[in-house]
Amino acid sequence: MFRQILLLFSLLFIVTISRAQTATADEVYDKYLDFNLARLQGEVEKATDLAEQLMKDTLKLKPHVRVNFYNSAAKLYEDGSQSVKAIELYERVVAAQPQYYVAHRALGYLYLKYIPDADKPLDIPSTNPDYIKAVKKSLPQLEKAQACDADDNTLTLIKTLYKNIGDVKGLTSLNERLKGLSKNCIDILSDE
Repeated sequence: MFRQILLLFSLLFIVTISRAQTATADEVYDKYLDFNLARLQGEVEKATDLAEQLMKDTLKLKPHVRVNFYNSAAKLYEDGSQSVKAIELYERVVAAQPQYYVAHRALGYLYLKYIPDADKPLDIPSTNPDYIKAVKKSLPQLEKAQACDADDNTLTLIKTLYKNIGDVKGLTSLNERLKGLSKNCIDILSDE
């Protein structure tokens, strides 16, 4: 009998502790607001801390708020030279909001970050598989960004990348693709 009572109290204690550790949706949203405030006030360390805490509870945020959080956290990580974390979050943003070209631009450049001189014209097309893989990952992102917000530097980079991997077909059909991609562009994410 003593064992059963002890077991019952143990279970109640464990349930009470786990409920105390589970944040409510309101608490998570309040933490999200604190994260935004810290980020906007330039408190990078505090914002990064709050971002890490929020990551485990993002499903308690409304979908649009969650996407906005991912985007803000990605930018925070990108600025803090944590490209791997930034890429993961920008990919979530693009998956949820495929027309949000700002995240596409960030991804396009981040995919090329670890490829030395990725943006430099080559005399002959590259045969380096890592280079080609990075370029092929980067190009659709850069094209969406270019289609929605034309930029001479981005356009030059896109053309250089196509030439560097020897993709003449991709280069010649670029203008047509850009026209198609220019529809329904989103430049600002909403919390609503």
